[in-house]
Amino acid sequence: MKVIVSAGGTGGHIYPALAIINKLKEKHRNCEVLYIGTTDRMEATLVPSLGIKYKGIPMKGLNRKNIFKNVSVLKSFNAAINRAKEIISEFKPDIVLGIGGYITAPVILAAHKLGVKTFIHEQNSIPGLSNKILKRYADVVGVSLKDSMKYFKGANVVFTGNPRSEEAAFAKPVKKSKYDLSDSKKLVLFVMGSLGSLTITNIMKDIIPSFKNKDYEVLFVTGKNYFESYKDVKIPNNVKMVPNLDDMLSVLKKTDLIVTRAGASTIAEITSVGIPALMIPSPYVTHNHQEKNAKVLEDNNCAIVIKEKEVTKEILIKNIDDLLSDKDKLQSMKKNSKKMGVIDSATKIVEIIEDLVNGEKND
Repeated sequence: MKVIVSAGGTGGHIYPALAIINKLKEKHRNCEVLYIGTTDRMEATLVPSLGIKYKGIPMKGLNRKNIFKNVSVLKSFNAAINRAKEIISEFKPDIVLGIGGYITAPVILAAHKLGVKTFIHEQNSIPGLSNKILKRYADVVGVSLKDSMKYFKGANVVFTGNPRSEEAAFAKPVKKSKYDLSDSKKLVLFVMGSLGSLTITNIMKDIIPSFKNKDYEVLFVTGKNYFESYKDVKIPNNVKMVPNLDDMLSVLKKTDLIVTRAGASTIAEITSVGIPALMIPSPYVTHNHQEKNAKVLEDNNCAIVIKEKEVTKEILIKNIDDLLSDKDKLQSMKKNSKKMGVIDSATKIVEIIEDLVNGEKND
């Protein structure tokens, strides 16, 4: 089987794409995969470093603040379609997958024009612009959340869950000693995305010293861009700081409470493991989809949502302390979280791919 996978921009698109690739290679050892991404975003360095064949296409995202700057975007879009056609014609895939990010639009459109089978996946509660356009060109649309199916009327849409969840569910627990953490204390994990958050960084500089003398420990993932920002902060002994976690899924297995954004992959990971969450949705994303993602968890009683503009030292510390001291509520949130989890998403998606390649219809 020959497969082209396209996804880009953020870890929220890239890591689910990698989860699908891993499952494909697990089930089909001779599967040949080509990854198409941008030339200047996160995937351009991450994916080749994993030994996956990679092709980068120059591509610009829409400028939502100044529509007059989108003339050059449209030119790059048309050029990207033509380049994608060249790559697809040369590679001759059995199927092309679009797993999110604006780079997927020209790739899926090119595949459709060339008569190649296509599958797209939407991770968020509200679909992005690319997938709204692509739904009419995809043979099958997969969604992470059941509520998202209503946005794909007229398309062949299937609830698959987020493929990242399966990797999280079956990850091996980390040894807490790796991060100088104690097995006898509860662990609060702070993580604000692969790059981190400037706003949260500024807030956390004030909050971190307040964890001194707490009977739990904190592992704070600053994001690669902001690790140096904490060099002048007095960090208590029960707080450990790292720029990023290469073994995030393993750390989740030892986490009692997570304080996090509400990206789709994050939600998939924590629900597959069953982790109570304090969610601070990013207000800087399209359609405010993180707040809507977080509300789904809050409505299912497995998360507490705090808007970024409402975060203070007092509010955050109180919520953490109250949850960790209430065993019944923490356990209830854990059970509710796990009920939402889908632990075979990548497998479901690979089965859809197999059916499409073999000419079988998915319902």
